[in-house]
Amino acid sequence: MDWNPEVKERFRVMVLKIPIFHRRITEEAVTKRAEENALARNARAVEEQDVVSAFFSDVPSPFYSMMVRLLEQAGFDYKKYGFPKNNQCQCGSRS
Repeated sequence: MDWNPEVKERFRVMVLKIPIFHRRITEEAVTKRAEENALARNARAVEEQDVVSAFFSDVPSPFYSMMVRLLEQAGFDYKKYGFPKNNQCQCGSRS
């Protein structure tokens, strides 16, 4: 599936900041889920909302704080899509 080039680059940059022992599995899982999300929207390409949703659905809660920090550093606006949901970790409230 095609990806929005800007989104693909921000995703690549973000993945490079993930600890090496989690990097490959995170990249594979999030890529697969993001593409599934785009297909579910009948979209022609993966967009920011697909990647953000994939991270919040597939990343285990102990890693939420790091994920949120990396999403912000990579320029992903997760709040625009309503994340984190009420039943998910409120990462911003932790130190």
